[in-house]
Amino acid sequence: MLILAVDTTTFWGSVALLEDSRLLGEVNLESPTTFSERLLPSVELLLKFSHRSLKEIDGYAVAVGPGSFTGIRIGLSTIKALAYSSGKLIAPVSTLEGLAWKLRDSGYSLVAPVIDAKKGEVYAALYEFQAEELNEIISPGAYRPDFFFSRLPKRKTVAFIGNGINIYQQKIQEFLGTKACFPARSFFIAYEVGQLGFNLLQAGKGLTPHGVQPLYLRKSQAEE
Repeated sequence: MLILAVDTTTFWGSVALLEDSRLLGEVNLESPTTFSERLLPSVELLLKFSHRSLKEIDGYAVAVGPGSFTGIRIGLSTIKALAYSSGKLIAPVSTLEGLAWKLRDSGYSLVAPVIDAKKGEVYAALYEFQAEELNEIISPGAYRPDFFFSRLPKRKTVAFIGNGINIYQQKIQEFLGTKACFPARSFFIAYEVGQLGFNLLQAGKGLTPHGVQPLYLRKSQAEE
């Protein structure tokens, strides 16, 4: 199964092409403001150098949030348009799950992805790896940092990933001490979104473009 995966939910946007769960190529887009200009050219570049075409794509995977409201809309609208024109299905993947999946081979069983949500909040969750599956321990949400970190287990090692640790690492250590670990990983997750998306598509859980919805976790500034 040939899968095109896209993530534009954070500053670290990326596009990946996978054969089942195997990475064929990836383009990273470190840009908070120009995804709308660079996303489709990046898709075209990736397909060109992989010697593939859009007609060969069997399914799509897209990060649906949480993250930047504008970034989420750009990624979803692009993938929905491609899927609609080709009649292919889409696997919607949480940005938090994509980040957690980067640590699947790290040896840590508990993983907390943390994204800076601005306004003194973080988008965060706690997951546990069990039998190569990601199980939700604390539900994804927009949390006050102190509230979320206080809910984490104090006697078990927790690995953190995401741009939120750049801001809150000291606070995390105040709550968890030496039980907090910060493995070095990039924040580009299109490959991981593609792997999780492949699992969904293979299980028959792909959606039509109309069925794919953004995962905002809180109201936009306009709605507030």
